[in-house]
Amino acid sequence: MTRFLPFPRVSFCLLALWLLLNQAVTVGHVLLGCVIALVGGQILTVLELPSTHVRRPGVLLRLLGWVAIDIIRSNLAVGRIILGFGRRQRKSGFVNIPLDMRNPYGLAMLACIITSTPGTLWVNFDAQKGLLMIHVLDLVDEAEWIRTIKQRYERHLLEIFE
Repeated sequence: MTRFLPFPRVSFCLLALWLLLNQAVTVGHVLLGCVIALVGGQILTVLELPSTHVRRPGVLLRLLGWVAIDIIRSNLAVGRIILGFGRRQRKSGFVNIPLDMRNPYGLAMLACIITSTPGTLWVNFDAQKGLLMIHVLDLVDEAEWIRTIKQRYERHLLEIFE
């Protein structure tokens, strides 16, 4: 069964996503969604993903709470910038952050967190040096950004994946 359906959760999510995107549950959409789900699962076997386990689900929930709060705050801050509230000069810039994390799943989750937060963007990660570069729309204090990424996100991700 695992040869036919190697990643059942991923296949189920692909099927559900297909049906949600089409906004229809007809026989044709279900059959085509099943084909997409099966092929998608087979493609993942080619990637040879390393196995991982979430060690502390409670920490994951806490991290998701922080991320939700930060996304809301960032949306409000970027909205104020776009609407022109606060006439101070804005300065965008790049911040280099030294990371201790090397787990590919933790790094992928950090990339999703940073990129989904308005006003920030994951630019580059130097795996040999462990140096992450992000772009910040309104860069006031570089040290604050380093502290936020390391303490709020990386610390939790290290607990979850390392």
